[in-house]
Amino acid sequence: MPIKTGKFLVFFGFIISLIACDKNRVFDRYSSVGTSGWDKENLVGFQFDIMDSISYYDLFIQVRNTSEFEYSNLYLIAELQYPSGFHQVDTLEYRMTDSYGHWLGAGFTDIKENKLFFKEKFRFPEIGIYEVIIQQAMRKRDELEGIQSLKGISDVGFRIEKTN
Repeated sequence: MPIKTGKFLVFFGFIISLIACDKNRVFDRYSSVGTSGWDKENLVGFQFDIMDSISYYDLFIQVRNTSEFEYSNLYLIAELQYPSGFHQVDTLEYRMTDSYGHWLGAGFTDIKENKLFFKEKFRFPEIGIYEVIIQQAMRKRDELEGIQSLKGISDVGFRIEKTN
């Protein structure tokens, strides 16, 4: 019994230390896109409240993928909506594998986690509630229609970190 308790306390202390080391995190959420694939009409949105319009932030789109993801790149459309109603739309391309086909994301299992830059050293011009909306924009070469259901993506997230 004491050995199990000791292992639990060490594990619990490790988890607490990981959370405490993440002091620059302002916002960090994930949303599941389903088990059968990320449908192109499935928009993933996150709302967050910004109370500081002076500091600079790094904004990240986070993606969890499995080996079912068949592509080396990922195309996304991301829209940032401001409290005033202004919105900014970006088409983004991210490399998911190196030139040898090895996953670039972190993780020890079949699931890899990718922390992808969306905006670097970004200053929010207004205080209030913002929203980011993310959509997959994948299509096959020489085809106009997009891929209806993108397999291998399990979760999409959004993260904001205060820059130093």
